[in-house]
Amino acid sequence: MGVNAIGPIEPGDNTYETRAAGADEAAARPAAARPLLTRHRRTALALATAAVVGAAGLSLYLTRPRPPEPPPPLYPSQTVSVAYRGEMTRPRAGESTFSFTVSLSQSSGPPVSVRRIAQPTTALSVTAAPDTPFTVKTGSPRTARITMHIRECGKVQRNAGLPFLIVTLRNTRAMQIQSFILGSEYAKDLSRALTAACPPNTDVMSKTP
Repeated sequence: MGVNAIGPIEPGDNTYETRAAGADEAAARPAAARPLLTRHRRTALALATAAVVGAAGLSLYLTRPRPPEPPPPLYPSQTVSVAYRGEMTRPRAGESTFSFTVSLSQSSGPPVSVRRIAQPTTALSVTAAPDTPFTVKTGSPRTARITMHIRECGKVQRNAGLPFLIVTLRNTRAMQIQSFILGSEYAKDLSRALTAACPPNTDVMSKTP
């Protein structure tokens, strides 16, 4: 009985060529991926550099020398002055009002609001035109007409030595109540007006609020 011997299997056609082609493709893959990896590395390096530069810039910004804070404005009483301008009216006996003018000016700083004008004697009250509050600005003096209202002649001090006005001032720093002495001319004119309105030895009364 014959035996059919089986020898080694012969490789088919194109077997070696196929393997060689596969090997070449496998070898070619890493080479093709290299540019992509290089681009990734360059991008990561650029991002890291930008982050370092940004952090350094932020640190310099935060630690930079800063200009000193500007000083606060002066108190309003340090910049505003009130001067007597005259024009005192002469009331008749028994009249309850008379008026005069003052000038309010500012030497420097932000605008100042004149909140109230008053005087220390309870026998008198004061109103101003323009009405308070009004504003005084640097370089723009304001003229105000002050009207004195006699409330009670029996309590009026006709010979006040240095009468003054009490002015409430306000600016961006503070609000202050300041007394302004208007000088000897004001004192003389005021005394004459009060004496004319309230002659000695009279009990003239006024109901003015």
